[in-house]
Amino acid sequence: MQNKFLYFPNDERPTDAMLKAENMILWQAAGIDYRGLTAAGGLSAPAGTIVLFHGNGGTAFDRSFYMEPFTSLGFRVILAEYPKYGGRPGRVGEKSFVADALETLKLAYAHYGEPLYLVGESLGCGVVAAAAKQTNVPVAGIILITPWDTLALVARSLFRFLPVRLVLTDKYDSIQNLKNYPRKISVVAAQFDEILPIKHAYNLYENLPEGRKKMWVIPGAGHNDWPFHVGPGLFKEITDFVRVDMHKQGSEISDE
Repeated sequence: MQNKFLYFPNDERPTDAMLKAENMILWQAAGIDYRGLTAAGGLSAPAGTIVLFHGNGGTAFDRSFYMEPFTSLGFRVILAEYPKYGGRPGRVGEKSFVADALETLKLAYAHYGEPLYLVGESLGCGVVAAAAKQTNVPVAGIILITPWDTLALVARSLFRFLPVRLVLTDKYDSIQNLKNYPRKISVVAAQFDEILPIKHAYNLYENLPEGRKKMWVIPGAGHNDWPFHVGPGLFKEITDFVRVDMHKQGSEISDE
């Protein structure tokens, strides 16, 4: 029952024509499997490598719009794909996704070294938080876009009639998973998020470690249309924050 309202896998594997049209290639392809997508032709990536985990619908290919703003800032971008999504084998679920993410981070670090940044979108924020807690790979900074606090709190607010403890097998407790994260975290919320009410982003933010966080609220934006409400300036701000002096103290909330 949980999986029916939490996961919406699209099993369409990107074709060569689709990839060519977006100037992308499969990343870490082996046999019938692969781990994500990246820009064709490579990138010197003076700013480092971003590994991005998308939301619960669509595929990594659908997030090609992230490539230009991040690569223009000097980042190599890997759009990570989940098991059971985008034509990949496997099963949906927190355990499966996080285990796969840990392997993806290990491979990214082995190939590209530091600095390595994580970006999460919606469900991907939960994957990022759990992976950041468990990985041995040094994660230089984290960006969370339209995040939640814990899956249980979201389920209680959206499905008040359900016995949450009996229904949920996954936790995605980003508060617990990030409470000891030692580096900077950028949090980006949509003002009128109709899927994940913004109170969950605020609650997550309030529970993150002091002195290492900043939050942006995108005015007028919803859960899925927020990219139409921002320009390249937001991408620069959220990446600049996680790249600043890690010893600098203070946290703040601002509008985009």
